[in-house]
Amino acid sequence: MPRAIATLGNLRDWGGSLLYGVTGEIKSPQDRDTDMTESQGCVELCDHFSELTEPRSGRVTHPLLNMITIAVCAVICGADDFVAIAEFGRLKRKWLAKFLDLTNGIPSHDRFNQVLSAVRPAEFEKCLLSWIAALHDITDGRIIAIDGKTLRRSYDRASGKSAIHMVSAWASASESSTRHISLGQVVVDEKCNEMTAIPKLLQMLQMLEIQGSLVTIDAPLENEEAGCQVKIAETIVDQQADYVLAVKGNQPTLFDGVVSHFALHLSDDNVFNGRGFRRTTEKAHGRETEREYFVCSVPDDLTDASRWPKLRAIGMTVNRTLRDGKETIEGRYYILSRKLTGKQFSTAVRGQRQGFDAILREDLEVIRTE
Repeated sequence: MPRAIATLGNLRDWGGSLLYGVTGEIKSPQDRDTDMTESQGCVELCDHFSELTEPRSGRVTHPLLNMITIAVCAVICGADDFVAIAEFGRLKRKWLAKFLDLTNGIPSHDRFNQVLSAVRPAEFEKCLLSWIAALHDITDGRIIAIDGKTLRRSYDRASGKSAIHMVSAWASASESSTRHISLGQVVVDEKCNEMTAIPKLLQMLQMLEIQGSLVTIDAPLENEEAGCQVKIAETIVDQQADYVLAVKGNQPTLFDGVVSHFALHLSDDNVFNGRGFRRTTEKAHGRETEREYFVCSVPDDLTDASRWPKLRAIGMTVNRTLRDGKETIEGRYYILSRKLTGKQFSTAVRGQRQGFDAILREDLEVIRTE
């Protein structure tokens, strides 16, 4: 399945709200494939995909917008290959005919494969994001997380191709939501690191009007790319959004300053009051985990703070994990352009990993199929 269509696989949990853009009526997951009703809402979907380049020349039997609409609806409802997309079209032909011209019938799975594989992925992604933006305002209170991960078992030993490493961006419905929607993905070149891909993702997000959102980035950086993170922070602020950026050893001056401040003031109740601290516990998979989150205003004497636009706060997380009688402790440090409460901070940094795990499990299935 082409990457352009496979991208829709990450949207299934949002099927109800996405189908609203097609049918004009939000349906529950139980009803959305059995009781979809007629509406002119499909016109909006066609409007967003109208600039998609037709890959075929000459006279065509099945209009491209028909095939895109059928494929979008099918994938949202669970289709994961071209056979399933074609079957969905046949089963729902009566409903689809209410707003599509199906005089020539439903395309075969081979025709879907041929045409959709020829669609330009970048164009498709742009149209898709435009449609998503119209359906789901990514504004105040939303968290947009950007991070990278190597897809397990994506290494192709036969051809000698290295494992696929992708940087993805996704948004939650709100700071308290566990539902996520993928906004874009960029494959990292073998000779580059994640920082080279993040600006491309930010450029994609410009069309989504992300003002008021909280953008979190936890990507590892090489020393020579340290300055790139400052530019990324500037880009986020320029779009009237805020950032939560991981601080690591590639920025030794800033890193040492943040670490030193927390080491000196952890026991200071005036620095970490009730709203600037949160503790959570979890028991799962044979281990016990305690997580502590600390947030405070930027100290006046923090070194290297002036380089960072709109810097307002610093944060720290401490994870204590007990498994098989052995305890491990991990600490992480962050800079923030918005002063958050301990609860908000924990949602931003903890929710990021949970969302990526869910999205990348879906991507792994796509890689296996391809």
